[in-house]
Amino acid sequence: QVQLVESGGGLVQAGGSLRLSCVASGSIFSINTMAWYRQAPGNERELVAVITSGGVTNYADSVKGRFTISRGNANDTGYLRMVVLQMNSLKPEDTAVYYCRATTRGGIGVWGQGTLVTVSS
Repeated sequence: QVQLVESGGGLVQAGGSLRLSCVASGSIFSINTMAWYRQAPGNERELVAVITSGGVTNYADSVKGRFTISRGNANDTGYLRMVVLQMNSLKPEDTAVYYCRATTRGGIGVWGQGTLVTVSS
């Protein structure tokens, strides 16, 4: 099994930056992709950014050029076990609970507990 712990949310003014981290533990050898999703009040959860174990990334159009997903170096074992979401030029519409998700090679998805990001105008 894989467990995820997120950190880094908070309150920031529009135009500011925040950095979210997600660290996986457990069966990290099975992780194929890690991603960040977000869910604003009244909205469905949406994909923000994803990175594969091979380093391929993809972003929602709404965050391209502002957000960057990358691998972290938590006790680098060569496996994908930590991701960082660097969020720049934040907008009020980026306000949401951000969730980390890991998907294993067997297709099993695991969610983190979520971290709140609030961008004030």
